[in-house]
Amino acid sequence: MKHVYKVLAYLVAIEVAVQAAMAVWGDAGLGKWISEGGVLDKSFSESGGTPFPEVAGLIGHALNGMFVIPAIALLLLISSFWAKVPGAVKAAGLVLLLVVLQVTFGVVGHSVPLVGAVHGLNALLLFTAALYAARRGAAVSPPVTTQPQPAAGHAA
Repeated sequence: MKHVYKVLAYLVAIEVAVQAAMAVWGDAGLGKWISEGGVLDKSFSESGGTPFPEVAGLIGHALNGMFVIPAIALLLLISSFWAKVPGAVKAAGLVLLLVVLQVTFGVVGHSVPLVGAVHGLNALLLFTAALYAARRGAAVSPPVTTQPQPAAGHAA
């Protein structure tokens, strides 16, 4: 279960990095689309189409952040109870708390843009907490030791 805990914690960190990449990819595509004459207004979100290919980054960011990362964080917390890693429950609880805050900041940021800045800062905290949790799982792995073996044919 230690291995499951460690993998899930690293997955959260990887997913946060993926989130950043998808958001910037989508934002860059939006900027390019606008500079080429695209118009961003209310009809953009109501059209249901894909006005530019990079909109997949914005959609992926939303879906990944609302469903995938929270599910992994919840599995991390569940696994922490059986991982037998010192501090695992606290570390996983912190990760889940930061995920809940991240989702909240992401949703509220659409109404209060300044909260979007907090969303970005919290992502850095979440990434760090996930790496901390993963390293706790890696730190308890017993060191590999080898015992000297007596030479063949000689009694010890």
